[in-house]
Amino acid sequence: MKLKLHWQILIAMGLGVLFAMILGEKSGFIAPVGNIFIRLLKMVIVPLVMTSIISGVASVGNAKNLGRLGLKTISYYLLTSLMAILIGLTLVNLIAPGRGVDIPSSKSISFEDLNKPDSLSDIFIRMIPDNPVGAAANGDMLGIIFFAIVFGAVLTKVPKQYGDILIPLIDSLFHAMMKLTGYIIKLAPIGVFGLIVNAINATGFELFKAVGKYMITITIGLTIHFLIILPVIYWIFTKRNPVDHFKNMANALVTAFSTSSSSVTLPVTMDCVESNAGVSNKISSFVLPMGATINMDGTALYECAGVLFIAQVMGVDLSISQQLIVVITALLASIGAAGIPSAGLVMIFIVLSAVGLQGPTVAMIVGTMLAVDRPLDMYRTMVNIFSDSVGAVVIANSESEISTPNVTR
Repeated sequence: MKLKLHWQILIAMGLGVLFAMILGEKSGFIAPVGNIFIRLLKMVIVPLVMTSIISGVASVGNAKNLGRLGLKTISYYLLTSLMAILIGLTLVNLIAPGRGVDIPSSKSISFEDLNKPDSLSDIFIRMIPDNPVGAAANGDMLGIIFFAIVFGAVLTKVPKQYGDILIPLIDSLFHAMMKLTGYIIKLAPIGVFGLIVNAINATGFELFKAVGKYMITITIGLTIHFLIILPVIYWIFTKRNPVDHFKNMANALVTAFSTSSSSVTLPVTMDCVESNAGVSNKISSFVLPMGATINMDGTALYECAGVLFIAQVMGVDLSISQQLIVVITALLASIGAAGIPSAGLVMIFIVLSAVGLQGPTVAMIVGTMLAVDRPLDMYRTMVNIFSDSVGAVVIANSESEISTPNVTR
């Protein structure tokens, strides 16, 4: 138990493989272990997303009442997250890492079971719940996310005596849900053990070959966003050398990679952005905490690509409209992803639910993805942090709130 969580997960994965190989079909009694872990993850989705988004949006309103600075910040975060999602969407369609996996037909999902919107307008109509409580009870995540965003924005407009009560209360609930999620994720080695046993019994080692291609696909996508898209955005809006910014953010990037947590890295990110990049505290104290909550480029890419990968493994071809649902839901779900390790894994169930990909085989595939998630989680957190820092510099430059950077050598 003194080992790092990712080592525990890798050991559990190895033990699960040995267990399944030795006992074969007799190892089926271990199935409930993996199922319980997946149910625990699903249990926290609605309260975590609700409190995270409401808290994050309400905090935006505390500075300039969602004015010019808030508009610039949110626009930047939505733009970069959408670009990351489209990179993931393109790569998974081109590389097709989930094609050719032999999943037993009895566990496949029928195309008719998927959510198929009639038109583009239908997607946006579905986002507005006629009953928020019913949306929460039925797992309608598009409706839940829409309501949370609107409610968070409205909280910034209510009289101060009410806002001072509600906003800290919701923020406290959010931190409590983060703590609960953290405890559940600590059970990941046990859950992975059960899920790996299930995966081998169902598909042999075919699924693991596909997961290897999936890892390569995600890594390529994150690298394109990290080393090409974000530096180009940085140069276009600041006319500064992106290499210098990489050097300035070195400490934050290393911290993000080692902790897999945007929230834990936040103090280091703020120090690097202010001390090295020359951003004023006025900008950094507004942009970066919000970024640690709602700007998750790496997570957005992962969720979109991961759902398409699962659909490919299941032998389901998602239509253009269904892939559009994945894009929109991944974008909104990344806003609700908590800045803690493996939070993206919790959020992927939101995107899966949006297109109707559910069931024991889907849970088994997600569990196998979890077994190799740690290095991807470390990398995508680094991408998240770098995107936050680029946003802070871009916005500070537009507001003339930046000094000459002190380039770290």
